[in-house]
Amino acid sequence: MIYLDSNATTAMLPEAVEAMLPWLRVNHANPSGTYRTSKLARTAIEEARGHVAALIGADAGEIVFTGTGTESVNMALHTLDELTGEGTAVVSAIEHSAVLRFVESGKRDVKQVSVHADGRLDLSAFRAACEGAAYVSVMAANNETGVIQPLAEAIGIAREFGLPVHTDAIQAVGKIDVDVRRDRIDLLSLSAHKFHGPKGVGALYVRSGLDFSPLLQGGGQESGRRSGTENVAGIVAMGEAARWASLALENGAAERIRDMRDAFEQMVMEGVSGCVRNGDPAFRLPNTSHLSFESCDAAGLLILLDEAGVACSAGSACMSGKRKPSHVQLAMGIPEARSKSSLRVSFSRLNTPDEAERAAAITIAAVGKLRRVQGNGIGPVAIYTA
Repeated sequence: MIYLDSNATTAMLPEAVEAMLPWLRVNHANPSGTYRTSKLARTAIEEARGHVAALIGADAGEIVFTGTGTESVNMALHTLDELTGEGTAVVSAIEHSAVLRFVESGKRDVKQVSVHADGRLDLSAFRAACEGAAYVSVMAANNETGVIQPLAEAIGIAREFGLPVHTDAIQAVGKIDVDVRRDRIDLLSLSAHKFHGPKGVGALYVRSGLDFSPLLQGGGQESGRRSGTENVAGIVAMGEAARWASLALENGAAERIRDMRDAFEQMVMEGVSGCVRNGDPAFRLPNTSHLSFESCDAAGLLILLDEAGVACSAGSACMSGKRKPSHVQLAMGIPEARSKSSLRVSFSRLNTPDEAERAAAITIAAVGKLRRVQGNGIGPVAIYTA
């Protein structure tokens, strides 16, 4: 299997797996205990905290471990809701559902700021939305298109209005340079399984000195910011994955991944007529390619790709069994037909140039086969016999 769905989740690094095993097999102690094995667990957590902090330019004490990236987002927005005064919540129209559903379910009015056709935030509209706002949440990079947002500029505008800022950086951390000090971020969410760590563990950066309102009440773990016994094995593995991600970025991993992505993209776009790239071609994650194929239903294409040994994602959401265009593509003004023909292909540093080339050839063949079938008005159910 050629795995090209790393924006959904990444394969765990062998080093991260090895790091977590002792905490599953040997030392199962509660890190809140007072005996020696508990203290060892506590020390391991603090070491991991340092590695995660280093990955985003933070201090170790500013990192709060969570169960997931979604929990991290909810914790941040809960804090901003509780600790800010009257005013709206300002978010971009392309935020992840963890952000959108939280703010839409609250009592506070919400302003969703539009994006340009290239998927980047409309800064003029953002400035207008900040008038009378309480806080801002703007993602670092979009999970679907990979488009990197003008975060520094948006935060600069928010600061002019004295607004605190949360950033969902779950897709960005480990793929590009993220620095909370440089960008003056107050709260930032990240998740281990997006940079080759385990699922079921995330983190929230909380700027030192920022008031914080816990979402979970209980035993007061994580310095009172997130109650609940820590997932020691997961946290240790997250720390190891963060350490390796920092080293990879320092050693040019992003550039190597970009070369694979670009080679795949060039081959496919040259080999398939009516292929369109969605999103800003320059301001995007180095691993992400978001393509639409004229007269080619993505649902059928995914079946063919899976059968041929390529795993990637469609660009349309599936809700209650009914496919519909994603809110991200709608916000970009992408027509529904084009949206339903889109694929997201996302690489990682574990992929190889040979895999990129083979995946491109398989994609070209799959598009050709599906078009032959659908050209006669036959849906994807017939692709196996075409």
